Amino acid sequence: MTKKLVIVESPAKSNTIGKYLGDEYIVKSSVGHIRDLSVVGPYGLGVDVENNFKPTYEVLKEKKKVVHELNQALKKVDEVYLATDHDREGEAISWHLRETLNIKNQKVYRVVFNEITRSAISDAFTQPGDINIDLVNSQETRRILDRIMGFRLSKLLQSKIKSKSAGRVQSAALKIIVDKEKEIEDFVIEEYYEIYSEFQGLKAKLFKVNDKDPNLTTEADATKLIESLDKKFTISKIDVKNTKINPKQPFITSTLQQMASSKHGYSPTKTMRSAQKLYEGIDIGNETVGLITYMRTDSTRLSDIFIEESKKYIHDNYGSKYYGNTRKSTKKQNVQDAHEAIRPTSIYRTPEKMKKHLSATEYKIYYLIYYRALASLMKPKLNEVTTMVLNNKNTTFRVSSTKTLFDGYLKVYKLLDKENGNNVIDLSKYNVNDNLEADEVYSKQLFTVPPARYTEAKLIKEMEDLGIGRPSTYAQTILTLKKRKYVVLKEKKFFPTEQGVLTIKKLDKYFHQLVKSNYSKKMEVRLDEIAKGKEERVEVLTDFYQYFMPLVANANKNMSKVPPKETGELCPKCGSKMVIRTGKYGEFEACSNYPKCKYIKQNENKQKPDVFDTGVQCPECEDGTLVLRTARKGKNKGNKFLGSSNYPKCKYISPLKVEEERCPKCSNLLVTNEAGETYCIDPKCGYKK
Repeated sequence: MTKKLVIVESPAKSNTIGKYLGDEYIVKSSVGHIRDLSVVGPYGLGVDVENNFKPTYEVLKEKKKVVHELNQALKKVDEVYLATDHDREGEAISWHLRETLNIKNQKVYRVVFNEITRSAISDAFTQPGDINIDLVNSQETRRILDRIMGFRLSKLLQSKIKSKSAGRVQSAALKIIVDKEKEIEDFVIEEYYEIYSEFQGLKAKLFKVNDKDPNLTTEADATKLIESLDKKFTISKIDVKNTKINPKQPFITSTLQQMASSKHGYSPTKTMRSAQKLYEGIDIGNETVGLITYMRTDSTRLSDIFIEESKKYIHDNYGSKYYGNTRKSTKKQNVQDAHEAIRPTSIYRTPEKMKKHLSATEYKIYYLIYYRALASLMKPKLNEVTTMVLNNKNTTFRVSSTKTLFDGYLKVYKLLDKENGNNVIDLSKYNVNDNLEADEVYSKQLFTVPPARYTEAKLIKEMEDLGIGRPSTYAQTILTLKKRKYVVLKEKKFFPTEQGVLTIKKLDKYFHQLVKSNYSKKMEVRLDEIAKGKEERVEVLTDFYQYFMPLVANANKNMSKVPPKETGELCPKCGSKMVIRTGKYGEFEACSNYPKCKYIKQNENKQKPDVFDTGVQCPECEDGTLVLRTARKGKNKGNKFLGSSNYPKCKYISPLKVEEERCPKCSNLLVTNEAGETYCIDPKCGYKK
């Protein structure tokens, strides 16, 4: 029997897929990327700029064992199926696998699928294709461009202003936050007044004065206008019309992150981590199956199969009057480019049925995805809106009533929709030309408010609207801004730090066009063109490099260094001023007369950070990662434990016991839980002892 090797990205996915395929298949995981740009050559770029930007790749240190295991598996097979994710990054990973592994006489195929279900996997393996080199070129161009810009800018800023990093996407996102803060600081609060008239419980608001918007900026203005009015108001118009509110499109990556943030307060990282699990496979008792389609997408398309399945489900559970798909039917697409919105893989696996198999977070994310997709195929909400207009001299007052005639998609979406209430006022007893005497006409003092700071949801929406980065980059970009301490979250809103403001100030001065959002957007368009085979990678990189390098040279020459901050103390050794410097382990106080005087003030209360970072997100603060620490005091002195890298801000301690030996698959930590199960701490690895 011909043996076939299937290589996917994650162990969880390999476990699920392995259960669908027959004994002739060996399913292995690359655990993400196996190689990356090296740090050789000028400035450690790993790119030969003079030779058409030729990259030099090297196998990641932590993946050498994975590569060895894959090469061992290759000896047993005649065919190789590269089944990494069906986006540009996944295409690039497949290409790197093909270029790196000892593939000799084996036939190599590329398979992609939008969902991890038995039928989707079966279809994909009956229609294998080839690696799309245009997608690879696009991803490689992005990686090289961001490596050059990131390395050169980061080194410049580190030497000049002690900022840790900069980059095309992260700096553009930081500029949005900094610019918003300046807008808030420059905002001038202004007083204004609204005027209302009440008629036996009916309240109408001033709408127009001399057919223009009211402009009442003082109490005297409001009082003068009120005193000019007659006691009686005349109804000049009663308008009744029906309005439709269409259901929202099914989720794409950015809108899922926005909804999860605004409704549940989840960070983009937390949302995508849960969505990844839902995609890769959940044990639902009788089988392991992916509950949602691929979660990194900017397409709102739904497959015809899912639409037909949902149509029957809606008819059977809510009645035929609720089905209202207005989407244009699309031809069945080849499985190799089956990009869809994020949706449930089966409309019959309801959140309520799946709840017992999911964690609390996974359930909430699945709930959002399921009902958003279902609602998108239902009829619009139908409202009856009645507007009554009252005249009094040169003024117009208005009152409106909204009544739901048909709930439509809100039948299933009402728990997710903030605007599902009615504003029902009985206006049926009023007629045009009726005169009404006001019980009271009064003014209300108000003040203009500054623009709101960005929440994570609003920042993602802004990045999407401005075309900064791609859906798959939003979570990592926001996490980087937090880690670099360029921004902080207070009451779920972003505030730029002093270092963040300084970073943008310098970048704005010397690299103004590069940190503007439209530059990132234009570059994304060119990367898209490479992916379509309409642009050449060398031309795109050359245009960028020829524009970028003179800016770097100018900044190196003219950007002034920010002097270290003085502490107000004098060095006890030489009498020079003490300053705050930044080193490998963070900030410390030292003599300003370095290197002549090498005095460093000791801080006995400050813990030296541990050398090993697991890379696994801290479940408590979500901003930090779990690092290996050693207890220095008490009865546990000398024992190893896992704590947050954000200590002392976050004092989370993991209950997991750290083993002495390391994971044989990825060299990360092996841990044992309270049930005695030993496994790799990195869920992407999936190793269990």
